[in-house]
Amino acid sequence: MLKKLTLWGMTCLFSTSLLAQNPAIIPAPTQATFSKGAFALGNSLVLAGPKSTELTTIYAHLTSKLTQVAGKKVQWLPDQSSSASMAAIRFTLNSKPDAALGNEGYSLISDAKGVHIRANKPVGIFYGIQTLIQLLPKEIESKQAVAGVSWKVPYVNIVDAPRFAWRGMMLDVSRHFFTKEEVKQFIDEMVAYKYNVLHWHLTDDEGWRVEIKSFPNLTKKGAFNVKKVGHFTDFSKPLPNEPRTYGGFYTQEEIKEIVKYGQDRFVNIMPEIDVPGHSMAAVASYPELSCTPDAVNYQVISGEPFIDWSHGHPEALQDNTLCPANEKVYTFLDQVMGEVSSLFPFEYIHMGGDECPKNYWDKNPQILAMRKELGLKNSQEVQAHFVRRLEKIITSKGKRMMGWDEILEGGGLPKSTAVMSWRGMDGGIQAAKDGHEVIMTPNNHVYIDLMQGDKAIEPPVYKTVRLRDSYAFEPVPAGVDARLVKGGQANLWSEQLFNYRHLQYMTYPRSFAIAEALWSEPKNRNWDNFIGRVESHMARFDVAQKKYAPSMYEPIIQVSRNALGELTVLPSTEISGLTIHYSFDHSYPDQFYPMVNDAVVVPKDATVMKIVTYRGNKAMGRTMDLTVADMIKRAN
Repeated sequence: MLKKLTLWGMTCLFSTSLLAQNPAIIPAPTQATFSKGAFALGNSLVLAGPKSTELTTIYAHLTSKLTQVAGKKVQWLPDQSSSASMAAIRFTLNSKPDAALGNEGYSLISDAKGVHIRANKPVGIFYGIQTLIQLLPKEIESKQAVAGVSWKVPYVNIVDAPRFAWRGMMLDVSRHFFTKEEVKQFIDEMVAYKYNVLHWHLTDDEGWRVEIKSFPNLTKKGAFNVKKVGHFTDFSKPLPNEPRTYGGFYTQEEIKEIVKYGQDRFVNIMPEIDVPGHSMAAVASYPELSCTPDAVNYQVISGEPFIDWSHGHPEALQDNTLCPANEKVYTFLDQVMGEVSSLFPFEYIHMGGDECPKNYWDKNPQILAMRKELGLKNSQEVQAHFVRRLEKIITSKGKRMMGWDEILEGGGLPKSTAVMSWRGMDGGIQAAKDGHEVIMTPNNHVYIDLMQGDKAIEPPVYKTVRLRDSYAFEPVPAGVDARLVKGGQANLWSEQLFNYRHLQYMTYPRSFAIAEALWSEPKNRNWDNFIGRVESHMARFDVAQKKYAPSMYEPIIQVSRNALGELTVLPSTEISGLTIHYSFDHSYPDQFYPMVNDAVVVPKDATVMKIVTYRGNKAMGRTMDLTVADMIKRAN
């Protein structure tokens, strides 16, 4: 058995290494042919491309990489110049559209003559340049000049175009605020992997982040709470004298600047104003928006518990909802959506609609009277009524509405409303059957704020989504009209994100997997090949000093009891080619320690099992401490 297991592991390792020998492009191109050889970049480089204001930013980015990092002297020529054909790197916009490339695709040829990128539109050249950067040596990711590098582009012939038009990432800045410069950095890191939509979650119980001039208290009071350190949602309730100075917001001018920054990188930004639940920041700022008289005493939440989830649905300990029976709420939303729509040119506004507690509504006299007047059977139909009214407001601003899949409940959702399916795929399937456009964001695949490895070593969140779960994401379920699935996105909620470095840790490498699910054709996706490319990009991240998670190297743990009642542990690996080693004596195992070949019986007096993975003589994962007390809980 040991020989077979070892041979299998060596075979998988060889296969991964062999597949990874080709240039490591993420997401995988539609068609790619790799040849022996590489085009060497001279010390003086001539680049030629069409004059286009849309390409100014990416031209400047590439020039900066080539001059400041690679040390090249760069000269640009117009693509129409008689000398353009002699350029080392040339960009061309097709005079006649190439159907294979569509709006966002490109072709990239690197051979002995140089590098030539063609596209139908400027955005295609933009994505071609992202691929070109990935083809260059990893040192191109450095922030400073790097000497002694052979700057070459391998010979390739690529024809590439995205599978889906909507390739999104959601950034929650409400639970923890991220600065204007950090949002720009997030956009830069998105586009390197060909994402094109930033879903910007701007309001929630813990903070209102967008300046609304007609309601200044939303940011004067609603943007700040009490700074807490520890595990979010388990914090103590703030004391009256604790300063409410933690947080921040974006002025309207800053939002315009960020929107323009995204446009220059072909990123659309969709704002989310989360209502009618998740609205404590708004209620604390303007208590008259609530149904609950005690709202005059409410404060912006600082991470303390205020929702009871023990019933399988949210029940509020404090009423964090806007009152659907209060006309002031609709006046408020009309003005808010008017200002928001003027800031964001994208066609959609996201209205949230998720996780709305209704226990206060069920006993509120105003809402009960409204139910009777309008013939609404329950509080769910009350929310559906609210959603329909909000849809008219958003439509009146020249926008389309989108919401989380809860907005399907209660009936009557206008067909023009798009649905974002997060509670698995069922909401998206139902929405598509009802004729709605759908964005697939199932939490069991694309919620990258969740743990990405075993809870014994990962920062604690309630659930795990491993890299392989993200790579298994298929946006179009069987039986669904693919034309209604606009695409999907990775969602990054920020309850446990206290700084940008940890944001990167949670984002990578899982966002690589989701990028590939949204760009690449299913036939071009291969797990072992993907892992080889991920490792290459981890090396690039090391050069760039970006943070990422090593969780794919760490074991998946199964604990049970055998027929004798003994605790047994069966670690396995997410990727091939690793061996697992362990100890029970509190010493740190290495490759010379016992190797896991089958379930391991836990000695009766042991208190901790230390586990580590190796590839050959190199430790790959972090050493994991699995306590016996925790094992007993898992086994039970």
